[in-house]
Amino acid sequence: MKTTILALCAATFGGMAMAQAGDPLIGTWQTVADDNGNSGIIEVAPCGQFLCGTLAASYDASGAQFASPNQGRLIISETVNDGDGTYSGKVYSPDRDATYNSDLVLTGDQLSVSGCFFGICRDGGTWVRR
Repeated sequence: MKTTILALCAATFGGMAMAQAGDPLIGTWQTVADDNGNSGIIEVAPCGQFLCGTLAASYDASGAQFASPNQGRLIISETVNDGDGTYSGKVYSPDRDATYNSDLVLTGDQLSVSGCFFGICRDGGTWVRR
């Protein structure tokens, strides 16, 4: 009985990991400029049972790359594929130093990003796949 349950769990979680590995959200995304005029490159990859996006590079308003203290930080976390190109999870906004419950909508190579925190909602713009 234990062996059957363990095999079933392994197949279920193994299947989830395989599904995530081919998820269309995985890849590199260019954000829009934030309130400070800064933008970034987000690398989305599986992280445990979720998808996460890490800030890989930062650019100032003139387009020059700079060393942001947020580089390496999770910008997208606890994200799951809800189906039909929609995702939910968390998104961190460096310019506001706040984490929002996210709504992500993937359409081709564009990702619409928005989120809410205690009734305060913010449009994070449309990110573009790189």
